[in-house]
Amino acid sequence: MKTALYASAAVIALAAFGTTAAFAQSRDTIQVAGSSTVLPFASIVAEEFGAAFPEFKTPVVGSGGTGGGLKQFCEGVGENTIDIANASRQIKDSELEACTAAGVTDVREIQFGFDGIVFASAASGPDFALTPVQVFKAIAAKVPVDGAMVDNPYTKWSEVDASLPDQAIALAIPGSNHGTREVFEEKVTHAGCEEAGLPEMSEEELDAACTTFRQDVVVEIAGDYTETLARLTSNPDTVGVFGLSFYEQNTDTLKVATVNGVVPSAEAVAAGEYPVSRPLFFYVKGQHIGVIPGIQEYVQFFLSEQMSGAGGTLEAAGLIPQPAEKTAEVLAAFEAQ
Repeated sequence: MKTALYASAAVIALAAFGTTAAFAQSRDTIQVAGSSTVLPFASIVAEEFGAAFPEFKTPVVGSGGTGGGLKQFCEGVGENTIDIANASRQIKDSELEACTAAGVTDVREIQFGFDGIVFASAASGPDFALTPVQVFKAIAAKVPVDGAMVDNPYTKWSEVDASLPDQAIALAIPGSNHGTREVFEEKVTHAGCEEAGLPEMSEEELDAACTTFRQDVVVEIAGDYTETLARLTSNPDTVGVFGLSFYEQNTDTLKVATVNGVVPSAEAVAAGEYPVSRPLFFYVKGQHIGVIPGIQEYVQFFLSEQMSGAGGTLEAAGLIPQPAEKTAEVLAAFEAQ
């Protein structure tokens, strides 16, 4: 009777997986997609993992933005769905609900370090010392003038604030598919909006005022940071929004702005001094562990001191490591599920 029960349980499990017993052999490579900020870190880990564990194939890591990666992740369980979603923000309740509705009921969150969001411009251009309220006034579709909201009249940064360069306003920001965009809105435009002295309005109107941007000077980038960099190359007046690690890999062509007087750096982010920073994550489909080879080992390797710890490979690539105690806590939670 026990054997029959176990056999039935196995059949039910495979049915839930949406496949047959042959699935374990049908795909033997971990599939990862998501955040363009996490992409370079995950790519490094994947290559190192392939070299360190020859019994497993090197994971395939794609981009698509945090929102795009989590959408793929939550499409269901089975060989035609990805195993891991990289994210530069925490998964939303609505995304978890979509996962659950599609049968993805074992979602494991892995926080592995930090990154900052920076404003960078052409290295040959003027220096920028920005504040959130200046950025808001430069790019908002409507701004307060004499107590009323009017169409944004500013064409140059110096018109927003005399301390800023006499340069045409042009900003390249991440598209709505990127986790970076949400952090940019929360920590820059919402923060600036609150300081800008907007007239009395409803909460919905306020949210719209803080996050509705001009179409004449703002370009939304759906691709990765290389596309943003290309915008700066084609228009040297452009200020681009990047992850700190990407900027640090391109200091020969870019210069970075201060925000609230703080120069962005790993040290400033780790100390909590730089105001535009965030933790980085990836999400693991627990139902694929033990079916797609190597997932558990990949997570353990990613969180190892040699990879994401202080002095590790990813720190050299621009990751700001989190405390070892936090990593140990994340790994223990992952393994306990």
